[in-house]
Amino acid sequence: LTAAGIPAPKPLVPVAGRALIDHVLAALEQAGIVGVACVVNEESAGIEDHCRRDWPQLSFAFVRRTTPNSMESLFTLAPLLAGDRFLLLTVDAVFAPETLGRFLEAAGRRANADVVLGITRFVDDEKPLHVTVDGDGNVLALGDDGRASPWVTAGMYVVSPAVFAEIDTARRRRYTALRQFLGHLVARGYRVAAEPVGTCIDVDRPEDIAVAEAFIARGYAD
Repeated sequence: LTAAGIPAPKPLVPVAGRALIDHVLAALEQAGIVGVACVVNEESAGIEDHCRRDWPQLSFAFVRRTTPNSMESLFTLAPLLAGDRFLLLTVDAVFAPETLGRFLEAAGRRANADVVLGITRFVDDEKPLHVTVDGDGNVLALGDDGRASPWVTAGMYVVSPAVFAEIDTARRRRYTALRQFLGHLVARGYRVAAEPVGTCIDVDRPEDIAVAEAFIARGYAD
């Protein structure tokens, strides 16, 4: 991904005057989170220095590894996430700053869930992951099985480390994406719930930057 023709690691691409990762870190700080574990591509220079320089109030643990897919990025962090439930975020989601705190409060009310997905009705993604939920917010289906649903994942998850018991099975089945692993958890009977979070914009393409900047300029109004 490039911004104004200047190549950059995706987390450092400028969006509304600040690096994409800074929008996520600001939301974490506002939600009261101080410990952050990150997987950094071995070829992406500058991300660790940027975070440590600009966010000294946060405690970072970086794993420098080029992973083949999003599922393996999560599995790479498993040794650092063996305690309580943890928050999983993608670096390319842009959302209102207060969104994350509200999601964490809602997820906290689902203490028995193995995974709580943030879901949104805002769909501006070339490959959205649709989610079918029942009246109580329990996830019934993901992906192709949920295509009729207006809900899609929003790039934020609260996850129990209990799901790491499925790592070997996921690898044997040769899953190649986090979405496949999430579908596997539903199929295996793990307790997967969902909470609406409002608009979240997935910045995957250069044109998504303009959409995200317009959203921010409107004060994060839909």
